[in-house]
Amino acid sequence: MDLTSGSSLFRRHHPIPAASPPPRRNFVRRAPTANLGFRRRSPESQALASASEAETKGGSSTSPIYTPTPSDRELRTPHSGYHFDGTARVFFEGWYFKVSIPDCRQSFCFMYSMENPAFPNGMGKLDNAIYGHRFTGVGAQILGADDKYICQFTEQSKNFWGSRHELMLGNTFVAGNNSVPPNGELPPQEFHKRVLEGFQVSPLWHQGFIRDDGRSNYVETVKTARWEYSTRPVYGWGDVKSKQKSTAGWLAAFPVFEPHWQVCMAGGLSTGWIEWDGERFEFENAPSYSEKNWGGGFPRKWFWVQCNVFEGVSGEVALTAAGGLRKLSGLADTYENAALVGIHYGGKFYEFVPWNGTVSWEISRWGYWHISATNDQYTVELEARTEEPGTPLRAPTIENGLVPACKDSCYGDLRLQLWEKRFDGNKGKLILSATSNMAAVEVGGGPWFSDWKGTTAMTELVSRTLQVPIDFESFFPIPLFKPPGL
Repeated sequence: MDLTSGSSLFRRHHPIPAASPPPRRNFVRRAPTANLGFRRRSPESQALASASEAETKGGSSTSPIYTPTPSDRELRTPHSGYHFDGTARVFFEGWYFKVSIPDCRQSFCFMYSMENPAFPNGMGKLDNAIYGHRFTGVGAQILGADDKYICQFTEQSKNFWGSRHELMLGNTFVAGNNSVPPNGELPPQEFHKRVLEGFQVSPLWHQGFIRDDGRSNYVETVKTARWEYSTRPVYGWGDVKSKQKSTAGWLAAFPVFEPHWQVCMAGGLSTGWIEWDGERFEFENAPSYSEKNWGGGFPRKWFWVQCNVFEGVSGEVALTAAGGLRKLSGLADTYENAALVGIHYGGKFYEFVPWNGTVSWEISRWGYWHISATNDQYTVELEARTEEPGTPLRAPTIENGLVPACKDSCYGDLRLQLWEKRFDGNKGKLILSATSNMAAVEVGGGPWFSDWKGTTAMTELVSRTLQVPIDFESFFPIPLFKPPGL
C-alpha cells in the first residue's frame, strides 16, 4: 500500500488523557483525510460501543460489518482448512493474522496454535503409557503495538473448533454463564454472549478477547486485548483472476516435506478496532495478511520477512519471503534448505521457488536479512534491517511444547526491487522498486552461532515433478471425500 495515498483511516483513543509517546525512528504518518482526527473515549463509552458496533451498519466508518463466510468465496487457497486427521500422530497446526496501521506505524500479529488435538483433555496416565509424553493445548498470542505481547494458553483443546476445508477456527478459554462453547462460526453478538475469553476468525471476520496468563515475565506484556474487524481479501496466493496456488506446491498434500506452509491471504484490507494496553485503535482499509503451517514440528531453523505497507509505489503490494532448514520425513537426521519469495503487485503474482529457479540468502543472527531470487523471467532482491531488539515469540515444539522459539519485530526497514530478465539473463526493465519501515521480520530455531548463508538446492527429478500442473483438489469433487485441510 502506498503511504502517500489517503485510502485508509485511523483513530487512536486513550481511555484517559495521556501524553503521546515519542515516535519511533523513521516514523512516517500518512496525510490525514479531511475532517478526521483523534478523539478520546472513556472506558465506559468504549465498552458500550464495542458491544454494538460489529453489527451496526451506520455510525462510524470504522465500524466493521460482519459477513458470514460463503462456501464458494473468491481467492480461497488450497490448504485453507484444519488438517487434523483424527489420528494420534504427533501433530500441530498454527495460524497467523496480521493487521498493519500505517498512520501510526503499528502492527498487530495474532497467532493461534493447536498441539496434539488427539488428546483434547490433555495427556492422561494411560495416554502417556501408550504414546509417550506429548505437549497438548491451544495457544493465543498477539504481538501488538510497540512490540508488546500477550499470551493465553490452555492444555485442553476440547473447546477448539476448526473447519475441515475453510480458514475458519475458534477457541473458548472461558465460556459465558450457562453457555456452551461454540463449535463453529457465530454472528458477533452471539459470540459475545457465549464466549467471555476466546476468539473466532474467518477469511472475512476476526474477533476475540484474551487475558494474559502471566507466563511471559521475560517480555513486556499487556493485561488484556479485545478486537473486532472485518477483512476484504485482495490477494490469495496467485494471480487475482486465476486459481490460487499451494504455497509449497502440490506435494503439500502429503506428509513428505513437513512442516507445510500456506499463505492464505497475501494481502487484504481490514476495517475495525483493537483495544490494546488501555488504548483503542480504530482503522479502515488497513493492510492485512494471513498464513498457516502444520505438520509434525517446526523447522530446525528459519527466517521470515513479510510486508504489505510500502512507499514509492501505488496500489496494493504484498511481499512474503521465508526459508528454513527442515527435516525430510522418514529420513533420520536428514535436512534440506527450503526458501521462497512471493510478490503480489498489480493483480499479478511473481513466484520464486526452488522448482522454478533459485533462492539465496544471507541472514544475521538478528537485524539483517538479504534475500535474492531468480526464475526464468524475473529477478528479485530484498534487504531488511532493524535496530529494534525484537520480541521473543512462542512456537509449538515437540521437545518443550509452546515455548519461546523465535524473535520478531514489525519495525523492519525494507527495500524491495523486482526486474524483468533480459535475454542474456541479466537484469532488464525495473518492474518494482519500493521501501517500507513496517516490515515484519523474524528469525527462529537454531542454533544461530553465526550468520546463515544458503541457497536452495533441488534435484532435477523433484523440480520437474513439482512443476507438473496438478490440481490436487480436483481429484475430490465431493467435499466429504476431500482430505482434511485441503
